[in-house]
Amino acid sequence: MASIISTFHIDWQIIVAQAVNFAIVLAVLYLFALKPLNKLMAERSEKIGKGISDAKANAELLETTKAEYESALAKARAEANAIFQSGKKEAEEKRTEMLESAKGEVKTMIESGKKTLEAEKARMVEDAKREVVALIVAATKKVLDDKAGESSDEKSANELGRIR
Repeated sequence: MASIISTFHIDWQIIVAQAVNFAIVLAVLYLFALKPLNKLMAERSEKIGKGISDAKANAELLETTKAEYESALAKARAEANAIFQSGKKEAEEKRTEMLESAKGEVKTMIESGKKTLEAEKARMVEDAKREVVALIVAATKKVLDDKAGESSDEKSANELGRIR
């Protein structure tokens, strides 16, 4: 070993100085580079871990919210359908009621019209009877008045011919 040290001209003082120098550089690098770098890496790992846990929590919240949304949407659709069906049923009932009412009014109007028509017909028949009676009375009176002056057979024939 001594021959190797003398062959390569190794000086123990330089080796010790280099070792101390290396230790100082190592200590400086550790204090000013490696320690802050490790701290930064730990902070980043913590942020990444927190981000992952927040993302998982947000995903769970999203799923929960989505389920609540779907449930609320289904409930709203069911309520809207129920309201629509109720409104449709009420409208159908109202339509039926109005139709029945209109039918009743039409029936009443028809009956009233029939009664009015029958009354008008009866009045017209009575008027016609009165006019016929008046005409018969007038014709009879005229025949009787004229009979006094003419022959009754001719006069009667003429009067009957005019009346027809």
